[in-house]
Amino acid sequence: MSQNGFTATSNLRARFCAAMSRMYRNEVPAYGTLIELVNGINAAALESDPALAGELDATDGVDRISEERHGAIRVGTAEELATMRRIFAVMGMHPVGYYDLTAAGIPVHSTAFRPLDPAALAANPFRVFTSLLRIDLIDDPDLRAEAEAILARRRIFTDDALRLMEQAEREGGLGEEDAAAFIAAVLETFRWHPRACVDRDTYDRLHDAHRLIADVVSFRGPHINHLTPRTLDIDAAQAAMPGHGITPKAVVEGPPKRRCPILLRQTSFKALEEPVGFPDGKGGVVKGHHTARFGEIEQRGAALTPQGRARYDELLAAARAGVPPAADGSNAQAYMDHLGHTFADFPDDHATLRARGLAYFHYSLTGAGETAAAAGGFEVEGGIDDLIERGLVRFDPIVYEDFLPVSAAGIFQSNLGDGAGPTIAADANRAAFEAALGAAPADEFALYAEREAASIRTCLYRLRPAGRRSAPAG
Repeated sequence: MSQNGFTATSNLRARFCAAMSRMYRNEVPAYGTLIELVNGINAAALESDPALAGELDATDGVDRISEERHGAIRVGTAEELATMRRIFAVMGMHPVGYYDLTAAGIPVHSTAFRPLDPAALAANPFRVFTSLLRIDLIDDPDLRAEAEAILARRRIFTDDALRLMEQAEREGGLGEEDAAAFIAAVLETFRWHPRACVDRDTYDRLHDAHRLIADVVSFRGPHINHLTPRTLDIDAAQAAMPGHGITPKAVVEGPPKRRCPILLRQTSFKALEEPVGFPDGKGGVVKGHHTARFGEIEQRGAALTPQGRARYDELLAAARAGVPPAADGSNAQAYMDHLGHTFADFPDDHATLRARGLAYFHYSLTGAGETAAAAGGFEVEGGIDDLIERGLVRFDPIVYEDFLPVSAAGIFQSNLGDGAGPTIAADANRAAFEAALGAAPADEFALYAEREAASIRTCLYRLRPAGRRSAPAG
């Protein structure tokens, strides 16, 4: 509880994430298998690599890894997206980044709701990648109008969720009883409903336009389509999945395996074919099936600077152009080999990444630095590099907390399967997305840069003579 009697946003977020995980485990049993697999791999990774454990302790902490999740949902209207922003804000989650997936043939654009400051991320880093359907990209004007009418009729939030959201906005938070009620009410938005809200013919026409369009429009709400645990060794997870009765996608999305991981690597298992009932207009149900929900695992590495990210994007584009990954996975090994070869000249040690300004780092005092600070500090004549050379300050990579549009599209495509629908023209429209959201997403690069700068200020402050210290800005 916070001092004002309200439940802390990090507590709300952690409890909602745990409730979501329990629900999804019941709905998709293979998710529970993934969790067990990942927990075992993480324990083994920490035991075999003490340096990794030390790095995690110096930055985010080992404890957060086992509870870390990200989810993904797809909404259909501007009103749904704007209300989702307000719902997540109650839990201390805010939009970060803009992702255009039309470039990869997926008719959505997206943002990620997540905590912003390091303390909130360390307490619970739950993220929800949230996509808005680009209904304007449905070519058939009659089908587009029908989809708009269907979405306009549905209500994806319960009355209690909306009431408690407005109460939290008005009063500045929620007490314990209301917090529990809020979590239960919001969870209903993410629940799977096996009864479609359209008839079979309408579903088929939406499906023919694009499978993802059918998934967004045909159901009562934006059922969570995956919930992702974080692993410390995604290659071990990929290799272990078949032994646990899970067939992984053919390639791991993102950068290749490296000594010093960067950005985000993801893999998943194929989406489930689930029974669905379609109303027949006479009070009965027509049996069918729908494919959308799947399991995913991620491994996170260092956040890259704009310069580093530009180089990453350039190399990834070259790798995919040189050996385009086949949809059926038939050239998976050739692609992964070519990916590794293409990235061979991207620095794979933290010192070089830092020296070349390719990644963001968190700076902290070493044991010697702590001793110097405790002894009263000294006149700091050089900058942070001098303190590093003197063994007083260490640097550790700042974990990438966000997403990669090419990787997200790769995961979506592998789970939509062949024949997902006609090609969608690349057509980014950030202005329309921000208008629907009702806010401009935060710039992820600015967040990382300020986190790095704040850690430098703290180191310099703590090493100055006690009488010369003033509170570091920020």
